[in-house]
Amino acid sequence: MRLTKFTDLALRVTMRLAAVADETAPTSKEVAASVAAPYTHVAKAVSRLQHLGVLEARRGRGGGLEITAAGRQASVGWLVRELEGAGDVVGCEDSPPCPLRGACRLRAALRDAQEAFYAALDPLTVRDLVGDPARPGLVRLFVSSST
Repeated sequence: MRLTKFTDLALRVTMRLAAVADETAPTSKEVAASVAAPYTHVAKAVSRLQHLGVLEARRGRGGGLEITAAGRQASVGWLVRELEGAGDVVGCEDSPPCPLRGACRLRAALRDAQEAFYAALDPLTVRDLVGDPARPGLVRLFVSSST
């Protein structure tokens, strides 16, 4: 299974904010620079993460992005499910639909494998992703790239 680029970016933004939560709230442009992504893509990810309650965004002077307490405790499995959205791994009902869909067992097997993938991520939280031993390296990476 492969995550979409959007999910990958949203996870990087979340990790960036969780890893360096003690600093002043960075702007979306600063976060974009630190995760090596276009500002417009980061802005879309920030909007979705804000909608999910993972982060807060404040505009204007003294504004910026901050991870929420719920964001730190969020299950990575839950977050990936929310970012990826509902849907099958393969497009059996695409146009034209797969002629094997009536008797195929692959679709159900792939759905089970997808759920097993998410289930493996369920016990892991965002806090776990940025905790020791990864934290010092992430802090150096994110702080040095934003200055």
